[in-house]
Amino acid sequence: MGVVNVTPDSFSDGGAFRDAEAAVAHGRALAAEGAAILDVGGESTRPGAAPVPEDEERRRVVPVVEGLRAAGAGEVSVDTSKAAVAAAALAAGATIVNDVTALRGDPAMAEVVAGSGARLCLMHMRGEPRTMQGAHVAMERANANPVPADAPASAHADVILELSAAAQALAGSP
Repeated sequence: MGVVNVTPDSFSDGGAFRDAEAAVAHGRALAAEGAAILDVGGESTRPGAAPVPEDEERRRVVPVVEGLRAAGAGEVSVDTSKAAVAAAALAAGATIVNDVTALRGDPAMAEVVAGSGARLCLMHMRGEPRTMQGAHVAMERANANPVPADAPASAHADVILELSAAAQALAGSP
């Protein structure tokens, strides 16, 4: 999978591919290097990142999805937690939704994905980008151990709960 971030504050490329033309060229290069899936994202999930309004994220993502599909660059995934952005990207040719909130960010996401027939990638994230590192940084400043002893078990429990909630959302149960 090749990552094509269309954000000014991308953690992976420093915002190098903010306009659609540069992002499509980058995606084509990744495909030429062997990426079978190109994951297009319009909102940074780096620690401390501010949320991006839905219309702005859609404005960033849709032209890149369209450009990659028109170029025959391979399969396209959209990295979003917003159902309206996912729907627009799917209409533009994406075939996978990569949701970093595991369907917790937008109650309509499960219906959009299920109704489209797209594949779904559920990601795990503690908190939200704007605040996810706050406790970690505070602990470091206090010279405390930033990794609790039960971190693996706690993360495992979080993932199990997220997957269970996602399965219920996809099944349409409360």
